[in-house]
Amino acid sequence: MSPLRIMPAGKILIILHSETSSPGRVGHMLKAKGYTLDIRRPCLGDKLPETLAEHAGAAIFGGPMSANDCDAFIRDETDWIAVPLKEQKPFLGICLGAQMLSRQLGGSVGPHQDGFVEIGYYPLKVTDAGRKLGGDWPDQVYHWHREGFTLTQGCELLATGETFANQAFRYGAAAFGLQFHPEVTRLMMHRWSVTGAHRFVLKGAQNGAEQLAGQILHDAPVRDWLSGFLDFWLKPQARTAAQAA
Repeated sequence: MSPLRIMPAGKILIILHSETSSPGRVGHMLKAKGYTLDIRRPCLGDKLPETLAEHAGAAIFGGPMSANDCDAFIRDETDWIAVPLKEQKPFLGICLGAQMLSRQLGGSVGPHQDGFVEIGYYPLKVTDAGRKLGGDWPDQVYHWHREGFTLTQGCELLATGETFANQAFRYGAAAFGLQFHPEVTRLMMHRWSVTGAHRFVLKGAQNGAEQLAGQILHDAPVRDWLSGFLDFWLKPQARTAAQAA
């Protein structure tokens, strides 16, 4: 018997922020679902498309920089988000990408007023709007950030947290922002824990051992939720049904 062939589902634009960064589990899941990945790194000179006519969606991932930085690629990526919003194409911002989406919509990005950060696993509380999307949202999710973002008119809060209130939101039919990192694999967590160990002294941060222990406890629900969320994000009929609910 020949192996089951996965029919091509389209191309997803993946925007990363260093030569060694990866879309992690999100990339693995998208490829397993039949999508191809068009990976670009504007910070290294890659150009972004003027239209998403040839793409099924786009995602901007995280990075060590701030959405407030003056680097040209930060401004260009933030401005570029207007393309998927105008074309109503699926857009996903993760951590830095969510902060860029907030800024594109007129929101602001900044540190916690009391100096707290989120590095490690922290509780997530889904809102009524988030429940309408379906799926079992995880109770704990992985973070690595010093700044949060505000929401402006038209944004719908999907999940909140104890330290940074805005954890997941939706704008329009197909644009989503996640403050947390569902894409992180255990290998990525090991790498981040080594290269970013100097940040463990920050207020509220968990050390590397705590993060790896948390991954054993909390990763499976995140993985299960993410697969369903990606299907919802990329399938218009699912989004339309949730809006009508």
